[in-house]
Order: sequence, then C-alpha cells, then structure tokens
Amino acid sequence: MPCGRFGGRIVLVTGAAKGIGAATARAFASEGATVVLCDIDEAALKVTVDALPGTGHCGIRLDVTSEADWIAAMGEVERAFGKLDVLVNNAGWGELRSLFDTSFEQWRRVIAINLDSVFLGTRNSMPLLEKSGKGSIVNMSSIRSLVAGVGSGPYSAAKAGVHLLTKATAIECAAAGKPVRANSIHPGFVDTPLSKQTGEEARNARRSTVPQGRLAEPEEIAAGILFLASDAASYVNGTELVVDGGFTAV
Repeated sequence: MPCGRFGGRIVLVTGAAKGIGAATARAFASEGATVVLCDIDEAALKVTVDALPGTGHCGIRLDVTSEADWIAAMGEVERAFGKLDVLVNNAGWGELRSLFDTSFEQWRRVIAINLDSVFLGTRNSMPLLEKSGKGSIVNMSSIRSLVAGVGSGPYSAAKAGVHLLTKATAIECAAAGKPVRANSIHPGFVDTPLSKQTGEEARNARRSTVPQGRLAEPEEIAAGILFLASDAASYVNGTELVVDGGFTAV
C-alpha cells in the first residue's frame, strides 16, 4: 500500500543529479514517490538514482533547453507510468557578470537554461499532469527575481520570467479547467557544490547578508518544494514561496 505524502505518485525533477535537485529527489523518494530524475550529467545522475530509497526510480538524460529531449522524456514517462503527478522545473544556471560585459550569446544561454526550460517542461508535460487529476508544477525561481544584485542581470531577468510564467500557468490551467496547480519557489543563498566553487571568501560575504547568518541547506529548499507539491497546499496556486533566511525582508 502506498505510504508517505506522495505514495503512488510519479514525480519528475530536472537538474536532479546534484544540489537542490538531488535533495528534492531524495525527499520525494523518502515520502513514497516514484521519482524520474533528469539531468544532462549522466554519470552524476546514475549515482543519485542508485542512492535513492525505495524502488522504481529512473534517470533520463535531458537537455532542458531541447524540445526534442523534452518530447522524448515525456514519451518515456508515459510508457512507463501513464501519468505524471508532479513536475519540478529545477534545472538552472547562472554566473556573476556585469550586464555590460554580457554578450548576446551569454544572455541567450542564461535565458534558455533558466526560462525556456520551464516553458518547454510545462508545455510538454501538461497532458500527463492532467491525467493525474491533481497535478502540481513547482518552478525554481530565485530571490534574484525579487531583488537584483550587481552581476545578476541576465539571471534576474530569467528568474523574474519564471516567476510570472508560473502565475500565467496557474491562471490558464484554472481557466481551462485543467486540474493542475503551479507555484514557484524562491531560494536565497544555498550551500551547494556550485556555491562552494566560488570560494570561502565569497561564501562568507553571502552569509553576512543573511539575517539568519548562514546559507540554506539544499534539504531546506526541498522541504518547501514538497509542501507546494503536496495535498496540504491544494488551495495554493499561482503564488511564490520565498526561502531565504530573511534576506529579502531587510
């Protein structure tokens, strides 16, 4: 018999090989879900899939900027499970760079990975989410969709796009009678493998700006994602959950 908040449900997480995505996949699996993990890094993806609790999970190589990859991935999910209950559009990428030193190619890459990917995932997963009868989309935005920072121009623009695209998805699903909710989550500074690459000086500088005085753990962001995807949030739709240790409250 299914157990946990997500027993019997099928969950797809993009950018699932490491960091927040991997923590989210583990959290869903521990709550009874069957998780489809998607990432472009196949080696890291396999390690994460193999370490998940429970059975039936799988990994799919997915370039989130490729519509052909999305179509193929949804075909695999449909053949294996026949439906999709939760889509977590987590995959993203950014770098600190002055807006005036950003080439058009660099701009387009940030927009493609962070924003185009959410559009492609939402559109191509919708038929399977409708089959769920109570589908849920959780999109990864950022505090940088709410407040800008020096060097965050393209990233802020992309994540702000995710923020409003999520709201548009929610109201269009409701207007069309589709049983699918959509919400966004907005993390602050998180202690991930990517953040460690910036060096301890940069990490300390970030900590000093957070009222709680520390970086978030990936599991803390995952907890917010699971809440938005769960039945406990059945009347939460088209809104945003900020998980930032008080950063945007200052």
